[in-house]
Amino acid sequence: MHVIVVGGGAGGMMGAGIAAKRGAKVILLEKTRNLGQKLLISGKTRCNLTNVKDIDEFISMYGPNGRFLYSAFHHFFREDLLAFLSHYGIETKIERGGRIFPVSDSAGDVVNAFRKFLSDQDVQVVTGSRVKGVQVTNRRVTGVQTDEGEYPAKAVILATGGSTYPATGSSGDGYKIAATLGHNIIGLRPALVPLVVEEVPLAKSMQGVSLCNVRLTAFQCRSDEIDASMTPTHDTGRDTGKKCPPRPVIESRMGDMMITHFGIGGPVTLLMSLVVVDALEHGHVSVSIDLKPALGRNQLRDRLQRDFDRFSKRSYRRILDGLLPAKMVEPFVVMTGIPPDKPGNQINAEEREKLIDLLKSLRFNVKSALPMSSAIVTAGGVSLKEIDPRTMASRLIDGLYFCGEIMDIDADTGGYNLQAAFSTGYLAGDQAAAYVHI
Repeated sequence: MHVIVVGGGAGGMMGAGIAAKRGAKVILLEKTRNLGQKLLISGKTRCNLTNVKDIDEFISMYGPNGRFLYSAFHHFFREDLLAFLSHYGIETKIERGGRIFPVSDSAGDVVNAFRKFLSDQDVQVVTGSRVKGVQVTNRRVTGVQTDEGEYPAKAVILATGGSTYPATGSSGDGYKIAATLGHNIIGLRPALVPLVVEEVPLAKSMQGVSLCNVRLTAFQCRSDEIDASMTPTHDTGRDTGKKCPPRPVIESRMGDMMITHFGIGGPVTLLMSLVVVDALEHGHVSVSIDLKPALGRNQLRDRLQRDFDRFSKRSYRRILDGLLPAKMVEPFVVMTGIPPDKPGNQINAEEREKLIDLLKSLRFNVKSALPMSSAIVTAGGVSLKEIDPRTMASRLIDGLYFCGEIMDIDADTGGYNLQAAFSTGYLAGDQAAAYVHI
């Protein structure tokens, strides 16, 4: 057998099909009972395939490691992916943020397209087969070892994914195999993951609240040490093109988020989670939520005073009803210490400033991220220094190739991680086939 692909996810299916299309005999080994398990749940089962951003913006979404992907994207990028899917009857649409989805909103349709692709290329698919290791002689691939026995091969593509969603097969097996072969594994940690806070009772009291267009800022300090005046007025992060803010500010983004029973989640939280996880290694991390980012402090003060004057007989609790989601009203009453029945015209300047402080900087101390199994993406992985970006080949073992999340590359949400998997899978399959025909 010429090429063995380990892992039947996005990158693995692409790599297997392309290697076979290039003339190699290919076996695809998947340890679960079905192909594309993680693909089926991607984009909340709608499958965010890729994004409309141009290649330089695309590359910026992966941070400093993004440059590694230029060659893979040169060989197979968005338009190639969309043409491939169209050939198999998958039409696409563009949504908010440039995200591209199947018109059907069905990840299952995408997986079925890849199954057809594999069938068309005569790829032998073996499910329920767990690979224990890659066999190597004189630093050259000779096959793989599974629970059922050995498969000889001249080339192996490791497409085992990360350590997230272990039920889909992404349980970190590939890292162990790569490490056994001498590859360096850059520290694994969860990315795109909700955050657990210390103030769980407060979070529970607001559980389920969805916040739209708020500014979330992370600080390298305890929450009572936050200087809210340092909150940036623009987004900062690896994909924003903005310089890192001065410490203790870590990162700041505008977007939507949720308060959960354990802390905070939602899109903007997920986008900032990796930098928070990394910062927790260096000390305390807290977050500040600006619930009224469109208003400066003076503007908010004027607005509140107008409300207090206009609704002079209305109770403080009722005034808050016009400012906050219903489940946040009682917690704000408690935190400000203002009697809930106090009329608006009796709220003094000191009490008004307490309310402004909370509206502009609702704070939590971050305890941790949820476990790796709850993350969308694994950050870290096989060191890119040990992989040739022109071929996806190992620099240590001849005939060994990598693609997808097993490598030390990850991006924000928006279709970037799947495009990287498809593109690196394509290049790995193409080059593995070329290698076996030497």
